[in-house]
Amino acid sequence: MARSIRFILRNRQGRTRHNHNWDAISQESAVLMTAAQWQFSGGIFGAAGRPVLGEPGQEPNVYITNIGPHGQPGGEAGGVEFLLHAESTTPIDVMITITVFDPVESFDVFG
Repeated sequence: MARSIRFILRNRQGRTRHNHNWDAISQESAVLMTAAQWQFSGGIFGAAGRPVLGEPGQEPNVYITNIGPHGQPGGEAGGVEFLLHAESTTPIDVMITITVFDPVESFDVFG
């Protein structure tokens, strides 16, 4: 069964390395991550908002690469390391979604 969490990283620009610990993830997990620019719209706690794409040709590219799940039962904390790319001329807020699936069924090395 898939499980997902979502969070906002504030004031991001360029290529930055991140780690997010989550005990649902281990080294054997299949993990999918998405990213989008986020625009706050106020609210009582300031957390209301939505992802935005911007105007065609004006929007910054926001994406994640190098997704590396980690963690072993009884050992290292579970989580995922990743590179966030926010190709913007100014710092932006970014919404990250992490989805973890069942463990991979096989692991092979070719070449």
